Amino acid sequence: MYKDKDPRAAIFAAASTPPRTGLIAEEQLAEFDKTPPQEDAEGRKIWYQRGCNFVLAYAEAQPGAAFARTAQPDEYVLLLPDSPAVIEANGETVTVAANSIAFVPPGNSRVTLPQGGRFVRLFTSASSDLVALCPNAGAYAAGRSHIPHFAAWPEPVGGFKIRTYSLDVAPQEGRFGRIFRCTTFMVNFLDVQKGPRDPKKLSPHHHDDFEQCSLALGGSFTHHLRWPWTVDRGDWREDRHIAVGSPSSLVIPPPVIHTTEASGPETNALVDIFCPPRLDFSLQDGWVLNEADYPMPESS
Repeated sequence: MYKDKDPRAAIFAAASTPPRTGLIAEEQLAEFDKTPPQEDAEGRKIWYQRGCNFVLAYAEAQPGAAFARTAQPDEYVLLLPDSPAVIEANGETVTVAANSIAFVPPGNSRVTLPQGGRFVRLFTSASSDLVALCPNAGAYAAGRSHIPHFAAWPEPVGGFKIRTYSLDVAPQEGRFGRIFRCTTFMVNFLDVQKGPRDPKKLSPHHHDDFEQCSLALGGSFTHHLRWPWTVDRGDWREDRHIAVGSPSSLVIPPPVIHTTEASGPETNALVDIFCPPRLDFSLQDGWVLNEADYPMPESS
């Protein structure tokens, strides 16, 4: 399944067989580059998309635009691929450079983009007001019995506060991407692909019981999806090959076999998002770059 020493090979070699039946769901696609935003006011354009446990908010801001949260129930994520920001939360103010990821504590907070630009926020579905803004808000009305109920990971060492990390991290042999986690999410900034991916070196795999959200921030991609044949023919689907530009986002349901192929001629930038964090990646030595700040559950 994996070629050229893919760091994930050992993980997925031990993965269980896909569930037998009754667990198939549709993918959730959002093409922010081709659709109007759900909010467009006060120098802010925001597009929303939901997964089973989370809401992704992609935003484009004019200089000085601010984004506030009041009584936020849990920790959320801020991705700043190319714009700096000022974060205020619970009496604390932090200036964050571009090419960073930040984790914002529960409670009241405010994010301002002094120079404008684009950024992404990630919330759990506990933010019901944001779930309601998603064009696919009803996609999970029937529930997903095979995806466990969301449970936050332990509080960070030293308690909740604004935490920021640079994405300027060089690739390392044996490490998969640039992975960060908090109490609610795991985010993996994959190494940038220059030009198209070699079609002879793809990495099809599946997940038994959690979704993967693949966020395209630069270039273009083709998401290849294959629904396994279960004993129930109602679960079967034709293979799908979904070509997207950027920005866009695809939520891939379990246990769909999937791999993503970069297709752009120049820089292709992809981010994988999981809610809650993945235990298997967390157990790999040195993969999670901020693991000293965010402990794993005791049961692990």
